Amino acid sequence: MNPNIAQKIIDCMPPSFSDSDIQMIQSQHRLKLAEFWDIKLGDKVLEIGCGQGDTTAVLAFLVGETGVVHGVDIASHDYGSPLTLGESINYLTKSPIGNRIKIDFDTDILSPKIEFPENHFDLIVLSHSSWYMKSAEELHNILKKLRKWGTKLCFAEWDTRIQSVEQYPHLLSVLIQAQYECFKTTSLSNVRTMFTPQDIKKITESTGWTIVAEKSINSPELQDGKWEIEQVLTNFNDELKTVENMPHKMATLIKSQINLLESAISTKTIKPMSTYAFTAR
Repeated sequence: MNPNIAQKIIDCMPPSFSDSDIQMIQSQHRLKLAEFWDIKLGDKVLEIGCGQGDTTAVLAFLVGETGVVHGVDIASHDYGSPLTLGESINYLTKSPIGNRIKIDFDTDILSPKIEFPENHFDLIVLSHSSWYMKSAEELHNILKKLRKWGTKLCFAEWDTRIQSVEQYPHLLSVLIQAQYECFKTTSLSNVRTMFTPQDIKKITESTGWTIVAEKSINSPELQDGKWEIEQVLTNFNDELKTVENMPHKMATLIKSQINLLESAISTKTIKPMSTYAFTAR
């Protein structure tokens, strides 16, 4: 992956509060996804779950001055840290690629008020956003609605089919979160519903899309696995205290899995899971 392209994208994004290498690694990963999706100059893109704009920036750079990236996120502009979504996107839209970006926060794509003309977009992107959804039914309904607005679907999410023991702690941290999320009615967590590639394929095809290409993309330098593990180990006690109606046996099981996670990270190098990506028509 050409680091010069990644650097040009990073120059359009807000300065990181931490190691400057972090954004380079994150942007290079998203460039791998965009290359697989075959993003072209002039493309008109709808991005579902744009967040702080990591993928948005890459898409906007690649579609060029004649392209458009319209990002939609159900979260509010003041969600997120160390920068909020609004602060991050505000910086991005004032950059050299900002004139081709439009972002709508506080927007539920399933609202009957949200509509676009038929085939309005060249492609629709969901990049590491499906686990934020509250259920399989929500993902199904979103993918079904999106079919009216574009002819090509580009998807990416963590690949739970781990390929090495170093990816096991990341997977275990996600499984732990997914289990206590089952007992919540509202959530601001990173993992609200965990989908395997098999789940995603089944849901996607049930909504009328046909997957035409798929790939597992490995970016071993990504920091997300370590971040997820740290969050689980820091927050799990509070999570178990605040979740209502959890059976005692389930809480005990989760604590046993925490023990496994602590043991795993003490003896193994941590690597993130690979990313399952596909395009569909």
